[in-house]
Amino acid sequence: MGRGIYVEVRVAAPMDRLWHATQDPDAHASWDLRFSSITHLPTPEGEPRRFRYDNRTVPFAPMTGVGISRGERHRPDGSCTSALRFSADSRLSPIASGDGYWRYVPDGAEIRFFTGYDYVPGWQGPTLDRVMVRPLIGWMTAWSFDRLRLWLDHGISPATSLRRTLTLWAARLALAAAAVVAVPLLRLSPVVAAALALAALVAPSPVLVPRARRCLRRPPAGTRPTTPKIARDVDEAALDRARGQAQDLTSESPAPVSPPVPQEHTP
Repeated sequence: MGRGIYVEVRVAAPMDRLWHATQDPDAHASWDLRFSSITHLPTPEGEPRRFRYDNRTVPFAPMTGVGISRGERHRPDGSCTSALRFSADSRLSPIASGDGYWRYVPDGAEIRFFTGYDYVPGWQGPTLDRVMVRPLIGWMTAWSFDRLRLWLDHGISPATSLRRTLTLWAARLALAAAAVVAVPLLRLSPVVAAALALAALVAPSPVLVPRARRCLRRPPAGTRPTTPKIARDVDEAALDRARGQAQDLTSESPAPVSPPVPQEHTP
């Protein structure tokens, strides 16, 4: 595996709302760019929750996989934790397999919501992953976390955040193109045109539009996040059982099962 990905955002919403928005499969898929849909699979009592996921970023070629997760909703210190392990079953996936955790730590009037995860690269291999794919996935995670924050703290739906982002970037590109066109038409200095185009592309996003840079990409100074103890329950054997179950369900084409309340585990 390469260098792990870390992303942290501060959320002012109540813990219950944050937990539901991140643990409920439909709510999770609505704000996280890394997923198009998440479906819980039937899970025997006492085992980590099984789920199936897909990402339809590439038309007609969904990147699919399975995963397992275990959550601790009520910890003695007031925090919450979930750990997961996942594995792709699509050759198009840039992530072959991986594991990680989410932590929810109350801090005054806010909650520190952060993730740490790592993965084995897929089709791109380690070199291309290090220089292009891993930074992109890290950016997607951070942008999604800020999108979640805007939803919970300001009532801006994930769909509205996406529309605002697309509109903003359409305007940025139009302004940059106008600066280039102005060079021959208005005899604008190429240096001035380049400066205007660059300013249009790198200007900070408005406060109510998601921005990856608002999230921490390294643990705060003096802290060293550790893998949750519940991660030991989310092992390779449990993932193999989920993978086999997903294959059986796919061959049988059953109706999807998506329980409304995620499994919880209290130590």
